[in-house]
Amino acid sequence: MVHQDGFSGFKTRFANRWQAKRAARARPATGFVSQPEPRTIGAYARGKQLIAGNYLFAGHLVNAPDANMWDITPPSQGYSEETQGFVWLDDLASVGDSEARKRAQAWVLGWIERYGRGVGDGWTPDLTGRRLIRWINHAIFLMAGMDSDQSRAFFRSLGQQTIFLSRRWHAATPGLPRFEALTGLIYAGLGLEGMERHVAPAVKALARECADQIDAEGGIPTRNPEELLDVFTLLNWAAQALSESGRQADPAHVKAIKRIAPTLRALRHADGGLARFHGGGRGLEGRLDHALASSGVRARPFTGLAMGYTRLNAGRSSLIMDTARPPTGLASANAHASTLAFELTSGRRPLIVNCGSGAHFGAEWHKAGRATPSHSVLGLAGLSSSRLGAAQNYGGGAKVFLTTTPAHIHLQRQDDATGTGIGVVAAHDGYVASHGLTHMRRIELSPDGRGVSGEDTLAAVADADQARFDRAMDQVALQGVQYHVRFHLHPDVDATLDLGGTAVSMALRSGEIWVFRFEGRGELTLEGSVYLEKTRLKPRKTKQVVLSGVAMDYATRIRWTLAKAQETPSVLRDLERGDVAELPS
Repeated sequence: MVHQDGFSGFKTRFANRWQAKRAARARPATGFVSQPEPRTIGAYARGKQLIAGNYLFAGHLVNAPDANMWDITPPSQGYSEETQGFVWLDDLASVGDSEARKRAQAWVLGWIERYGRGVGDGWTPDLTGRRLIRWINHAIFLMAGMDSDQSRAFFRSLGQQTIFLSRRWHAATPGLPRFEALTGLIYAGLGLEGMERHVAPAVKALARECADQIDAEGGIPTRNPEELLDVFTLLNWAAQALSESGRQADPAHVKAIKRIAPTLRALRHADGGLARFHGGGRGLEGRLDHALASSGVRARPFTGLAMGYTRLNAGRSSLIMDTARPPTGLASANAHASTLAFELTSGRRPLIVNCGSGAHFGAEWHKAGRATPSHSVLGLAGLSSSRLGAAQNYGGGAKVFLTTTPAHIHLQRQDDATGTGIGVVAAHDGYVASHGLTHMRRIELSPDGRGVSGEDTLAAVADADQARFDRAMDQVALQGVQYHVRFHLHPDVDATLDLGGTAVSMALRSGEIWVFRFEGRGELTLEGSVYLEKTRLKPRKTKQVVLSGVAMDYATRIRWTLAKAQETPSVLRDLERGDVAELPS
């Protein structure tokens, strides 16, 4: 949640508390108009961990197998927000057995008893919309075996939260939280008896948000692919719920769905997962394809920029590169210094990745995951292409925004006759202010998808840039400006140094062998890295290929190639399931 501090923040919090207590005295809902269907998907392993008493929220792992969730003192504001948002209910529902239902019922009824009268951290529009969606989605799972008193308490709380949301949705944070608040309001208005009056205003408000927050290319200000999928999914649900009730979504709502679908297709890797940039993960397996199919939009992926990303694909390979400025302002709370970084997937197997978001493992991991060295891109030693500011207190929690980003991104795309994209040349000025150096990156994907060739250049272009580079050289006694070109590998990739340390061989579980080589002055090493996934209790160990060198002149260039070994067939039967994203360790 993001709210202004000071007097404005005080007014917001006071209004939330006042309307929450008013809603607690309002006439409750009495039942469902029709049987709700579960639409949200959770992680089975996270559900099992919750049942075992392992509570991992906002980077804090609390082991309390015998404690009620609400008896635990939240170690941070973020921990409290994640528990009060009830996204964890998706995980328990994915387990779906009697023990999972028992925990879910105890924690939902416990929340109603402790906070249902309009008190506690959960009475904000950001969290109430999220919570309403989960309670309605999983109502059948939750209510099985409830007695009449418990059922009445459940419906009374649903009605109170709906009324609160109808009065406070406009105070939700713009972006995903507000989309959740309005979708939750539409859900509740359509699904709960006596709440129909809230539907029409929410439909109009959702249409306005679509026009304001989703740009002409189907992107959102945060440039987070997984967040875009979340928004797209919410819009699909709202449109389907309206259609099933005999109503129609607003034209602006429908147009937003049509704009987002081709953008998400462009951000989809060959394995069906999303590109992992700016705080987003790959998404649960199958979720992206299901959302695209349920939207009914059949448009092809964008051939140009898709929310600032460039996609190249050929054969079994897909390559997605960040070729736009990072988000700024409030949209940059989870943004990364990833300009010109890329990910590469071959068939069902990710090969080159970014480390991902460490937000779920605490503040230090969150910060580390946002830095340039956590991405598959060139970076100067000890410096990121975008810089983080000091922590600021928003909504009771510390937020760290990007304060300095590249001012200009130059991009030239090289397409083949089919428009699928064979090459890209891009540059950014993120190191000009400090060292006078522009980073230029050229990447080409072979027409058969079996090889990638790249070239990274550091150049002092203008006279002023060369003077700044000279000053940087003086500060290091003319020893050169150190740089590293990093290629983070997926944990399932088995990598070894080869040919006397001049190449790296990478074996995928599909049986493919890829070989990395380079030309120019530099040192090739294979080092440790991490792969950050929110579906796990801790970061996964992996490796990274690192090309290191020093820039001594006004132009320094290093070339590299990544290609399948000659003996690797073009067509493979990749039936190995291997490790799935939901495993706990």
